[in-house]
Amino acid sequence: MTLSGPRPIHPDQPEWLHRVDSTRLIEEQALARYPAGTLMARAGASVARLLRAWQPHARQIDVVCGPGNNGGDGLVAATELHRHLQAVGHGRVRVWLHLPGGRSLPGDADRALQQARAAGVDVMALEAAADSPWPWSAGTDVLIDGLLGIGARPLTPGPTADIAAALAAAPQPVLCVDTPSGLDPDTGQGPADWQAAAGPRATLSLLTLKPGLLTGQGRDRAGDVWLDRLGVGFEHQDLACAIWGGWAPTTADKSADPHSGHKGSYGDVAVMPGQPLSHGGQGMGGAAALAACAALHAGAGRVYLGVADEAAAPEWDPLRPELMLRRFATLAEPGFLAGVTVVAGCGGGSVIGVRLLPIIEHAGRLVLDADGLNALAADPALQLRLRARGPLRTVITPHPLEAARLLDCSTQEVMADRIRAASELARRLQVVCVLKGAGTVVAAPDALPWINGTGNARLATAGTGDVLAGLLGAAIARRPHALLEQTRRAVHLHGQLADAWDSRTGCLTAGALAACVRPV
Repeated sequence: MTLSGPRPIHPDQPEWLHRVDSTRLIEEQALARYPAGTLMARAGASVARLLRAWQPHARQIDVVCGPGNNGGDGLVAATELHRHLQAVGHGRVRVWLHLPGGRSLPGDADRALQQARAAGVDVMALEAAADSPWPWSAGTDVLIDGLLGIGARPLTPGPTADIAAALAAAPQPVLCVDTPSGLDPDTGQGPADWQAAAGPRATLSLLTLKPGLLTGQGRDRAGDVWLDRLGVGFEHQDLACAIWGGWAPTTADKSADPHSGHKGSYGDVAVMPGQPLSHGGQGMGGAAALAACAALHAGAGRVYLGVADEAAAPEWDPLRPELMLRRFATLAEPGFLAGVTVVAGCGGGSVIGVRLLPIIEHAGRLVLDADGLNALAADPALQLRLRARGPLRTVITPHPLEAARLLDCSTQEVMADRIRAASELARRLQVVCVLKGAGTVVAAPDALPWINGTGNARLATAGTGDVLAGLLGAAIARRPHALLEQTRRAVHLHGQLADAWDSRTGCLTAGALAACVRPV
């Protein structure tokens, strides 16, 4: 299928993601099929078209171009925009050309430079040391970042890095060509000490969609992401490194299910108890209660909740009487565990460590979260038992620090390549791994990783991870033979609820989120 022109990407539309090495290969094959300059002409025209749609009232446009083909794309865009502003009778385009060390532009980009000058575009040299404060500091309506694209990784200190940092922090709107300069297009990581973007950001990914735009720092650095395949026929799914998006907004309930359905048709979820207050004065039973509440609203047929303090536990929950309260010894019976989806670790504290072995050995399906993951990381024997369960029976839900403990590395190493970290955990433990964070990654053995396209910082509050664990438990209980798909759907819904949150009701809390959960 051939797609032409820039189009926005949406979480309900699946997309193949490609790393730089496969993008280079696709580009080489395309260049061999077209006359010289064709792809650059298409790319520059697409950038100009998107800029006019995104910032239609911009009259002072500054284009920063670097020494590679990304700079050539920017030069073509500058020429197109210059001609447009001349046609409407007002406005100006300036190109700031950065050629460190006296480098010259490659063939197609050099031709684009000559065409820009011939068209009357103002082209000026840009050097960080000489040009700070930056020439676009005042009067510029919008910037185009054509400095680096997918080149120059990692970005070493020097003038180019200074210019990239200035573009990242610019208060004006910035349209990035292919990739924000300084952002790793494979991993979504960039210099940690850069300032947050002060103005709106958009990125036009060219030819392929890069995973780094959709996870890690890329979620913020890239802003609104658009894609233009430049008219190149897309026949390279075998080169993809991951998938992004793929589900429409979830509005499901049980009303469309067969009338003969009953509570046994929707599976049972057992949420293991949290740590009681009597254990070191740190009660965390609320985390397990949040997970159980989410499982109820997500449509599980029955939800069992282990009580944190058995000596002081009531016989029923007056706020959620639907929950079936159980002692841990009852929940841990092998026959019972085999028939349910277990959610373990939510608020488990140090208590969960001594309870984990029978759960791993006997649970029919298992969602392992939080303190359950910390206990797992500290016990290699438990990891071997978990691996022995086989794939597509267990979901783990680490945040980056928990993932680092499981991989015996640093959080920085996990964040340096979130896709690889999630994939390694999935392979090593033979589980489905949900690596939480900006652009949550879901990885499974022998499957392409999937990056979630929903969610925002509203989820950055205590307990929302417990809600996700309960939602996952119910989703898997409802369709245990589609564990990977149900995991992706649950992660998508979790973020979607945050995206749709009405801020007039106040900040999102985990309790309110659990009450809004619905079946997937």
